Amino acid sequence: MPTLFARLSCRSKYGHLEHMASSRHHRTGRQSIGRTTESTDVLADRCRQKFLRFFADGFDDQQYIEWERGYKWKAHERWMEELNYDEFRSLLTQGRYIEISSRAIKIESRTNLLFSFEKMAIRDAVKSIKGASAFAWGLYDLLHAAGSDQERFERWCSVLAALPRKKTRVSTWPLATVFGFIASPNQHIFLKPNVTRVAAKEYGFRFDYDASPSWNGYQSLLEFAKVIRRDLKDLNPKDMIDAQSFIWVQGSDEYAE
Repeated sequence: MPTLFARLSCRSKYGHLEHMASSRHHRTGRQSIGRTTESTDVLADRCRQKFLRFFADGFDDQQYIEWERGYKWKAHERWMEELNYDEFRSLLTQGRYIEISSRAIKIESRTNLLFSFEKMAIRDAVKSIKGASAFAWGLYDLLHAAGSDQERFERWCSVLAALPRKKTRVSTWPLATVFGFIASPNQHIFLKPNVTRVAAKEYGFRFDYDASPSWNGYQSLLEFAKVIRRDLKDLNPKDMIDAQSFIWVQGSDEYAE
């Protein structure tokens, strides 16, 4: 995340640019939950211009990679080294549930995706064999089991809701989405509720948010990401990391103008 000084420097550097003044000719129109109107096109273009004021070269901008994409991609690479499909399955068959939980939590801990109280909540939840076992099997099911995306996500939410808790509940949107996002950013996306709701409003997208993790809310976020990646196709978005980072830029106070 950028420091205040870095953000001000970036703003000074790029604030005068009118980079790609209109993007409507890049879009094919919003469908499903998103609305196709002139007003939403204007809002989406405004969000595009905000992103480009910070990162003039889009998702290939070196500043963007340093501030947003780089550490998330490194977390994914560590996951593929330590909890790829074969390794994950091997650890499960050996009953090494605490090892699986420890690796997953350690990989996430090197990012700033979760708040400190959420990090503590998941650590507490998997200290016991029972908690670690439920977490390990539930996460494997989310990432690798058969069934529809909806079925797997709903089962994962049920697992989180049933995990042991001390002070803070484990069943939150960030905890429900962070491990899938790190493990498989081509498929899964990370949800910070307040930031995402602000970004959706700024973009003119009707985000169907539920306070507790649900398939309805997650599906709506996936649709939002799909619209963003389609609208910004010319900026070369690669995966859900880029969609999530774009949402973060729109809704976070760190990028307030």
